[in-house]
Amino acid sequence: MVTKRIVIAAPSSGCGKTTVTLGIMAALKRRGLKVAPFKVGPDFIDPGYHRLVTGVPSVNLDGWICDPGFLRGSFLHHAAAADIAVVEGAMGLFDGIDGVSEAGSSAQVAKELRAPVVLVVDARSQARSAAALVHGFACFDPALRVAGVIFNNVASENHERILREALAAALPSVQVIGCLPRDPALGIPSRHLGLVTAEDNPLSDTFLDHLVEVVEHHLCLDALLDLDVDRLWEDAAPAAVSATADPERVRIAVARDAAFCFVYEDNLRLLENSGAELCYFSPLADSSIPEDIGGIYLPGGYPELFAARLAANELLKEEIRAAVEGGMPVYAECGGFIYLTQGVAAEEETHTFAGIFPVQTRMLPRRKALGYREVELLEDCIIGRRGSIARGHEFHYSEMEEMPPDVERLYRVTRKGMELAPEGYRYKNCLASYIHLHFGSSPDLAPHFVGEARAYRKRSLT
Repeated sequence: MVTKRIVIAAPSSGCGKTTVTLGIMAALKRRGLKVAPFKVGPDFIDPGYHRLVTGVPSVNLDGWICDPGFLRGSFLHHAAAADIAVVEGAMGLFDGIDGVSEAGSSAQVAKELRAPVVLVVDARSQARSAAALVHGFACFDPALRVAGVIFNNVASENHERILREALAAALPSVQVIGCLPRDPALGIPSRHLGLVTAEDNPLSDTFLDHLVEVVEHHLCLDALLDLDVDRLWEDAAPAAVSATADPERVRIAVARDAAFCFVYEDNLRLLENSGAELCYFSPLADSSIPEDIGGIYLPGGYPELFAARLAANELLKEEIRAAVEGGMPVYAECGGFIYLTQGVAAEEETHTFAGIFPVQTRMLPRRKALGYREVELLEDCIIGRRGSIARGHEFHYSEMEEMPPDVERLYRVTRKGMELAPEGYRYKNCLASYIHLHFGSSPDLAPHFVGEARAYRKRSLT
């Protein structure tokens, strides 16, 4: 069975792409369809909203971080049981890692999936010119199929008539899926460091009901569902990586709550495929880590927003310190890394965290780091052998005090070929970094971490 699939993209950020995507997902689900949500790029915020609307975890697809075979295999795995896959793009349709390639762009993912693109165009302050814009995007890359357009922020019936007439005359091959009126009630609130997370700002039933009503009334969902897909593609695409045949599974504890909500779904899948039994816990609510574990994974998130509660959970902090001191494999990234420092200064108050690394963290009013990262392991460690290469992304508004020189740096970090400061800090068997590594970027990361956890568990039982 061929899974229907569409990529919802835009000429730029700020066109209403996320709101439109959520509305389409919610409307299709209410029609009784099984919707598989995806997000282009390394973003964690939008997938949280996708999950809230569809009830299904949303999966990141990134053509720079992961190779085409992994990307297609991941898509097939996560879309297998769905009636339709809805992929939300990132930034502008052709925006990626640089100005000369498609790497990391929504266009690259659409081409890899052989999926039709529906362009969300902000029609505010333009009329016939919008057709010229769509024409340029549709013709920029002949290998890409822009099949439909949704005009957003349409002022009136006359404005809609002009938009439809202009596109029909300039580009009859591109359907107008619909025109959405200007509606301040459809804005998603601004957030700490961007959009609010789904955990912090669950969309109300009133908001979703109104959004679905607008989408149902102003978009032709039947036209969206009728867009053709390449029916030969799935036969030629690689299968997803299957689970390990090793029956000896090891329990790995994964922090997951409102403070630690940024994790690639494929990282979790790959750990399970490699022999892990994942058991989730909440540093906000639980006073102990799960029992009988061989390792801990502390993903990213916003620990600074919950700093007082995390700091007050002394029992859990003590258990994590004991686990690290006992040599348990512990992998932490970004927010998880912050939690392992001495503490964070937020809102004019310093809160004490686990204290594994002898530095303090402070929040900044402006962004400290953003962008893709490539990592080479300088020594054998819990996620791989020396010389292994992995890719990921870094994004944070915090900075740490300078790490003492006696703390090991295990990452050689580059950005578009330019070498950055060494990173990836190790204390005993604990590895922490600001970088969110995607385990799909290197086939050894997940199996190696699971193997280290299994070996530790065996040692602890003897």
